[in-house]
Amino acid sequence: LYLETLQNTLKALDKPSLSIILPAGEESKSLDNIQEIAGRLLSAGYGRDCTLCALGGGVVGDITGFAAAVYQRGVAYIQVPTTLLAMVDSSVGGKTGVNHPLGKNMIGAFYQPQAVIADTDTLDSLPEREFRSGLAEVIKYGLINDQGFFSWLEDHMDAVLAREPDALTKVIRHSCKDKADIVARDELEGGLRAILNLGHTFGHAIEAATGYGQYLHGEAVAIGMVMAADLSRRLDLIRESEQDRIYALIEATGLPTLAPALPVADYFGFMRVDKKAEGGRVRFILLRGIGSAVITGEVPPAAITQTLQAFMEHGHA
Repeated sequence: LYLETLQNTLKALDKPSLSIILPAGEESKSLDNIQEIAGRLLSAGYGRDCTLCALGGGVVGDITGFAAAVYQRGVAYIQVPTTLLAMVDSSVGGKTGVNHPLGKNMIGAFYQPQAVIADTDTLDSLPEREFRSGLAEVIKYGLINDQGFFSWLEDHMDAVLAREPDALTKVIRHSCKDKADIVARDELEGGLRAILNLGHTFGHAIEAATGYGQYLHGEAVAIGMVMAADLSRRLDLIRESEQDRIYALIEATGLPTLAPALPVADYFGFMRVDKKAEGGRVRFILLRGIGSAVITGEVPPAAITQTLQAFMEHGHA
């Protein structure tokens, strides 16, 4: 949709360009595609002075960043995100990578882009489901770090869903600032940065268990956040009224709140290979009220099982 515009811009700057177009979807985040990209760059004679440009959503951003990190031991790259999810989350912070059949984003590198350019006009063409998926990460920032932003989203979700320009600008600017603040304090995820993974332990397990095709990333994260809120309440970290607010906002956004019915053991299997697991123990990002997150590996398996069963479609697996 926007390739020609970008090519014309580069032409005006007298920069020759090569286009590599990948199929949509998480399936594209593979080592095979890294080989393909490296082969195309080598065949075209690109050296270490080239710049890769990621035009697209989070999948394109993740794989382009990783290709840039490893091509000739590292070349410059720019993120030009065209989806809401990529604008507010994946394009910011320098996490790059590809998937492995045994786990999501298991092969990758921390590698910062030279710049992130988010043009909100590109959101006009974004399908409704993709747009709502991006809002899951927006809600996450309110939950982990910014109670005032969460309240603002509760009051203005209608304007956001209607894609009103002022509301969209606020959402994107605020999300990027919240994420950048956290990343600046812990770039390589030694501790604090892990709070950005609220909902992702359950969410990644849902994605991996369903083969990365059935749920969009934001949809899986939305279910994961509902589950994390439930688990937080079971452990007396948040009040029931707070859990109800979280559930209500995610539902008002039109995001799913139920996980696929699978054996609980399957979910545990995927959660144990999660990058946040330490010493075989699953680490969770939980909430101490809206606007405050805590990282813990001390969660009783029985409580996790109860949460999984409470939010599975068609009864308990």
